[in-house]
Amino acid sequence: MKLFDNTEVAFALKSDSQLERAYFLFRMIQNEPMVRIGSAVTNFALKAHLPIEGLIRSTVFDHFCGGVTEEDCLPIIDNMYNNGNVHSVLDYSVEGKDEEASFDGALEKILKILNFCEEKKSIPYAVFKPTGFGRFALYQKISEGKELSESEKQEWSRVEARFHKVCKSALEKDVPLLIDAEESWMQKAADDLIEELMAAYNKEKAIVFNTLQMYRHDRMEYLKQLHQKAHQEGFHIGMKVVRGAYMEKERERAKEKGYPSPICENKLATDENYDNAIKYMMEHKNMALFAGTHNEESSYLLMELAKQYGIKNDDKRLWFGQLFGMSDHISYNLANEGYNVAKYLPFGPVRDVMPYLIRRAEENTSVAGQTSRELNLLKTERKRRKL
Repeated sequence: MKLFDNTEVAFALKSDSQLERAYFLFRMIQNEPMVRIGSAVTNFALKAHLPIEGLIRSTVFDHFCGGVTEEDCLPIIDNMYNNGNVHSVLDYSVEGKDEEASFDGALEKILKILNFCEEKKSIPYAVFKPTGFGRFALYQKISEGKELSESEKQEWSRVEARFHKVCKSALEKDVPLLIDAEESWMQKAADDLIEELMAAYNKEKAIVFNTLQMYRHDRMEYLKQLHQKAHQEGFHIGMKVVRGAYMEKERERAKEKGYPSPICENKLATDENYDNAIKYMMEHKNMALFAGTHNEESSYLLMELAKQYGIKNDDKRLWFGQLFGMSDHISYNLANEGYNVAKYLPFGPVRDVMPYLIRRAEENTSVAGQTSRELNLLKTERKRRKL
């Protein structure tokens, strides 16, 4: 039996009723028209303030999220860590607020999570999105090389100050910080800023991590250039490497605006790009890798590479990451072998987290085979438990 086929280990933490709920949910998600209709109905119901939060909470929310607040998440964090050796990354999944007060609020939230991380070994990283700290349109304007007005320059210096404040705190507490990637047309401004932060805070080891979305065909070249820069300036690289989350949006915009799509031509090219990035990072010292992947082959490859380069299973420079509620067969079986594994654990008010949840459902529907794989594993475990 291959490592990831062990459903007893994969679902050890799920009660029979949780297993049945997961089975029911993934059967729903497998139905594409139902996901589309369900998303539309849910959005409408939330906008109309219909009382459906309880229903969402007891189904899709509880499967994919840790709770409404950080404190809510603690029982799940402790259970995964104490009984499955799986860590958590608290992900405040509230999206799309564009006021200064909300950026300052997000900063306070991340500083609070850093305190949590310092206290609990079960929470090894903090994470945030660049647009949590500043307006998307501002990143976009800088990425496009346009002249900023005086007020925009001041606004950008406030964005930079938020980044520095959180990185300084992360360095003091010795807690690494994952910074998520977003759409390609705003990413350059974020990349440039994060490079400055790496140069400032990653002198001894990787504290600041950027994210590479490998469905972009230019990211391998970017990684090599950054490596040259790090070598010259004497800093460590921290990278979360993922396949990516905005593919349809990226293709549509490229088509609409008439520029070449930044996305790899097909799934195979994306997979090769992803595997090349993790190979490159494992080959070179002074790099720390957080491999965010739900792909079994890439996970097996990374285990092989670690063996090849003499990197111990529990070396803190190598982490595997999956989303809470998905790919437990990868997470728990890796953790069972002594690898560093962390689940991204989203939290936040139910209605604010809905865009995240709808994206998860749509993603599961569009990624060929992902939902049927989850379903097959759940079926196998149900049979094993004689449910």
